[in-house]
Order: sequence, then C-alpha cells, then structure tokens
Amino acid sequence: MKNAKNNQSRRSFLKVTSLTGGGMMVGFSWFANLIPNEAIAHTQDKENWVELNGFIKITPDNQVKIFNPNPEFGTNVMTSLPMMVNEELEADWSKVIVEMGDYDTPRFKSQFTGGSRAMAMAWRPLRTAGATARLMLMQAAANEWGVSVSELTVSKGVVMHKASNRSANYGSLATAAAKLPKPEKVNLKKPSEFTLLGTAQKNKVGKEIVDGQSLFTIDYKMEGMLIAMVIHPPAFGMELKSFDATEALKMPGIKAVFDFQVYKDGYAKAGFDTRAFNKLIAVVGNSTWEVMNARKKVVAQWEPIQDTKEMVMARGGKREEIIPAGLESTESHLRQMHEMQKKPTRVARKDGDPETAFKSAKKVLERTYTAPFLAHNPMEPISCVAHITDAKAFFVAPIQIPEMIKQNIVANLDIKPEQIEMKLARMGGGFGRRAYGHYIVEAGHISKKVKAPVKLIYTREDDLTNGIYRPTYIMTYKAAIDENNNITALHVIGGGFPESPLHENRFPAGVFANYLAESWELPSNITIGAYRAPRSNFNASAEQSFLDELAETVGKDPLEFRIELLKKAKSNPVGKNNDYDADRYIGVLELLKEKSNWGAAASKNAKRGVAAYFCHASYAAHVVDVTMKNGQPVVEKVVSALDCGFVVNPEGAKNMVEGSVVDGIGNALYGELIFDKGTSQQKNLNQYRIIRHREAPKKIDVHFVQNNIDPTGLGEPPFPPVFAALANALYKATGKRLYNQPYLKELGKIKV
Repeated sequence: MKNAKNNQSRRSFLKVTSLTGGGMMVGFSWFANLIPNEAIAHTQDKENWVELNGFIKITPDNQVKIFNPNPEFGTNVMTSLPMMVNEELEADWSKVIVEMGDYDTPRFKSQFTGGSRAMAMAWRPLRTAGATARLMLMQAAANEWGVSVSELTVSKGVVMHKASNRSANYGSLATAAAKLPKPEKVNLKKPSEFTLLGTAQKNKVGKEIVDGQSLFTIDYKMEGMLIAMVIHPPAFGMELKSFDATEALKMPGIKAVFDFQVYKDGYAKAGFDTRAFNKLIAVVGNSTWEVMNARKKVVAQWEPIQDTKEMVMARGGKREEIIPAGLESTESHLRQMHEMQKKPTRVARKDGDPETAFKSAKKVLERTYTAPFLAHNPMEPISCVAHITDAKAFFVAPIQIPEMIKQNIVANLDIKPEQIEMKLARMGGGFGRRAYGHYIVEAGHISKKVKAPVKLIYTREDDLTNGIYRPTYIMTYKAAIDENNNITALHVIGGGFPESPLHENRFPAGVFANYLAESWELPSNITIGAYRAPRSNFNASAEQSFLDELAETVGKDPLEFRIELLKKAKSNPVGKNNDYDADRYIGVLELLKEKSNWGAAASKNAKRGVAAYFCHASYAAHVVDVTMKNGQPVVEKVVSALDCGFVVNPEGAKNMVEGSVVDGIGNALYGELIFDKGTSQQKNLNQYRIIRHREAPKKIDVHFVQNNIDPTGLGEPPFPPVFAALANALYKATGKRLYNQPYLKELGKIKV
C-alpha cells in the first residue's frame, strides 16, 4: 500500500504544456489521487494559462514560478504549499517566485482553504508535480548529453553530470523538457531526505504584504467601476415590503437604487450557500462615502416573515430545512435550551447500561455549560468585485472555497459555468466567514442590473448585523461515581439553535463501559455557519471543563487523569466508532507535561489550567498560566503541544498555533453576540468586545510531536481546547468554576 501511495501515475495528476516563446509549464490536479485527468502536451498562448489552477512555470531566462492553488487568508498556504512542490522540484527556493493561481473549475476539482485540510490534501499531489517536473528536466539534460538520467544530480535548479563536469540550469532545459513523454511514475522522497520541508521558512510573500503590494479585494479597481452597498432588514425574522428611494437618488454621485432577490424561489442550497436575507435593496454610486450617505436616505418598510421550508443539498441528497417566523432573542434561547436539556431526545450513542449505573451511583456530578452566538469579525470586512457581461462573469472574490459557490452563480445569475472567471484575492481573515459566498452572488446581481463593474462593500455594521454566526449551544455532562470513587458511567446531552455541538464518538467516548450521548436542535431564522473548528470550539470547552472538575471530585491530578482515561481507551476500548487515536492523544499530553514542567509551581504565583482535544485529525493541548491583577485575569504564559503529523513549515505552524491561542482567549473572555427581537445588540467593535494587544498572553511556547505521519490539520485544532484550559486556570485563580461564556461576564468582571 505504501508503494502505491509513493508512486504516482502521471495520468492521474499531470498536465504539462510548452509555453509560447519557450519554457515549460507543469499543472497538477488538486485531487490527483481521486480524480484522474488526461495529461496534455501542446503549445499554448499565455492567455490560456488561466485555464489551469495549479502549475509550475519555468521560463528560458531561468525564472521559476510556483502558482499556489489555494486561497490565502492568513494560514500561510502561499508558502507551505509551494514548499511541497519545490521539495521535489529542487529549484533554488530563495529565487522561486510564488503567485496566487486563479479559480478554474475545468482543471481543478476543488480549491479549498478550510476545515484544516489544505496540507493533507496537497501532500502527495503537489510533491508529485514537483518530482515529475524535475525528472523531465533531468531527462532533457540526459538526452542532450547522451548519458543516463541515473548519472545526473540536481541542486538548486541546476542539473549536473559529475563525470563530464557539465551542468545546465532549468531555464535552458525547460523547452526541451516540455516536449518529452511524461514519466509514468515518479518516486517521492522519504521524509529523511527532505531538505526544505520541515525547515522554518519565512512567509514567501511577506514583503509584498508589508509594503502594500498584496491586493485584497477592497484594493481592487477597474475602469468604470461603481461602488455598491446593500440595505438588509433591521432584524432576523423580517423581510422587505416596500421602499422609497426618492431622496437617495437626489444625492451626489448616486447612479441607482433598486431591490433584488439573491436566490431564486425554489433554489436548493448547497452546503456553503447561506440564506442571510434574500431580498435586499442595492444602492450604487461613484464612491463609498456617497453611497453610505445615500443609504441613510432610503425609506424602507419591513414585515415579518412567514414560516418557510427550504431544500438543502446535503451528503449527495436533499433535506428540508425549516425557517421559523418570529423575532428571536438570546433570553428566550437560553430558556428553551435549558428546557430541552430535561426532555427525552435523540440517542446518538449508547454503550452498556448507563441507566442502571446512575441508579446505583454513590455520587453524581452534573454540570451544564452554555455559549452564545459569536461573530467572525475578520479584519477585512466583506467585499467583492463583479462585472457581468453577456460574454463573461468576472469576479475578484475573497472566498475560502470558490468551487462551492459555482452552482449558486450559475443558478441565480443565469451564467454558464464556462463563463465564470474569478481572481482569488488575498483575504484579510476568514475563520469560516468566507466559506460562504452570498456576497459574490449579490455583487453579480448588482453588476448585471447596472451593466457596469461594481465593488460591493459591507461595513462592519453590515457584517455584524447581517452576519453568519457561530450557533448558540448548551451541553450537560453527568458522571456516576461509586462508593470506591470509580467513575461507572458518563452521560452527555447537547443541543442548540439551530444545530447541536455534540460529537458523540469523541473522547471520553470509548473509555467508560456505560456511556450515553444524546442530541437535539431547534430551528432558528438567525443565520449560522462554520466558525473556526465548528462545534468543536464549544464541545471541547464543555468536555474539558467537566473532566477537570471530575478529576478534582475523584481526587486526581487533572493532566494525569486524562492520560489515565486514555490509557483505558487504548488498552480496552469500548465501542467501535471512537474517532481518535489514544496513543497520539497520550503522546501530546506527555509532551505538554514535559514542556510545561507540569507539577512544578507556575511562575509569578500564577494558577494553571490544562485541556486537550482532538479534531480535524490532529491533537492539541495547552497549559494556561493566569494571575489576577486589579481584579482582572492576566494570561502570563501558554504552553502548547500539538500532534499534526509532519510539520511542513515550523515557522508558519508556530504562528498558526499562537494565533489560535490568542483568538481562543479573546473569544472565551469577551465573545458574545446578544439578540433582542431578532436584532443583534452589538453593531460594531465598540460594542462587540474582542481581545486587545495588551491582553494577549505574555508568552506562548509551542511544541510539536515529531513524527513522519502525513500532515493533518492545524488551522483549527489548537483553538477549541484554549477555552477550557483558560476556564480551568481561572477556577484555580478565583475559586469559581465557569459554566457560561463569556467568562468575564460570569465572573462579574466585565472589562471594556
């Protein structure tokens, strides 16, 4: 099986093209090992390059460009993915130029930055692309010199024949190489042979970001481009009835004000389509300032929505989604969630006889945890450039998963798939918010109506009140303890609006002979979507907070208690569907124990909390040190341990963990979006509290388990356990267990 993985067929992934004027271009299918593509070799004009998503380009003057296929929004794929290509290509990394590839459906089956899957999906296809290009270049040299390829070596983009002291750079060989038959198979390097992968590399496009060369969508300009903004209902549960734009149209620079419907009636939404508000008012003009002022002059009438049902494409089929009428509030959500926790509901998993174990328990520990809606708040608010003509639908889009918006564009803008041209702009943050492309369709509708290129811009207020949020959740954990202080059963029940956070097969499932997991959800008209480590971001905080209190109840060290439970799951697992590897879980906790010097007194009289979690195929654990100063918590230090398989770029990986830690602490302490009668009460960052620079940990110490397992996720796994590690540290510092986020609010220590 290993040989099958390491020897890639050229027909499964490779596209090689001679360039006009000489040179070579190697393209590679993103899902090479899943979807075969025919290899091609023919002359193409430069204008045709956009038809390929990912490719290596080598010019006669010895320029090497690696085009990054995945959207970049801060996860550093613009460095780590090209590193995979170049490890096998063996060009001079210091001179390699990295550029962002455009979106292109025919060549790529997907371009995906999300779900912490970029490294895992790219690991073999991109390395194979580099290895194939290198072998073809070596063959071109071998043909020219009349020697065997086996006699040649490569270093920093130069092919060498030691016996005859001849050498040639890639540029001089590229044109000839592109005309050669493609190798049927290539052998990929073993990790022990890597010279680039696994080494710390600075951001390949860092200079362009710092000096302003990197263009975000908000920067993009086109000849004749207009600015557009939308007006949406003032509350979830309301829709447009009528409007009067008389005064707005008198304002300077205003070109048009009109209403439009985003999705057609009967449109079946795909997985990353989102309802938001379907009937909007567009205001279009010459400048942002003019449009913002004109929006204030539009007089709109709104009316309550009716109960509706929508069809959603899910897992290859369709399911019905209920959109209830009404103006929802956080207060009523909390009341309903607590009521639902007491009712019989769907059994997601059951091992043994938990009912009997609870009846005979000497002691029962039961705790309930809640979390509010959260807003993504990426630094760059939503924007999109669109220009729809009869011939083409052109977009500049900050979208995490461009392929997922295609069917939406085609169906609702009456566009043919082959007419779509999309440039993938660098994104100023995403966290799941930009997995959803409704704003692309909105911009398309507006451009189509005014027959001009438009840049649609959301203000911060637009995104906070017309957003896509982390759902509000509740989780109750209950443990049965016998007279000998042994845990005999565990029961967990979770739910929320409009989804449940439960992962019924996650640890500590598989540990206890008697285990029950139940789940429920209630419909909501408030729009929700993926939020960094969906569901896990709350599930981990509840689970790991409860395990900490359970360890205390049975008189055990919290870190050792987790290792003890995992050893039970390893030696005698209960059930067959446990979705974690107990060995790797133990390994990351053992590393954390060592690097945090667990058991020793924390520095500066700090109190320590620990938590660990598995999600997105990776394992993460943190120790958080907290002190209290002037009644406020101060995070002195965080020690983090991760097992994400082979670490492609330790520099970028460390940065991602640090970002997750800061993000998690900020959300845990401050994050909360409150609704009253369908309206979010926080409309800008002066009301929606996020972490500030001075509140970030003073030190974050990151460590990785060293192994040669193929890379797994990293963008999301460090995030979920931060919440509980902080909560457990705060308990030690204040004497109060925390059950409801945000923690400062529950502590009664709100800080503005």
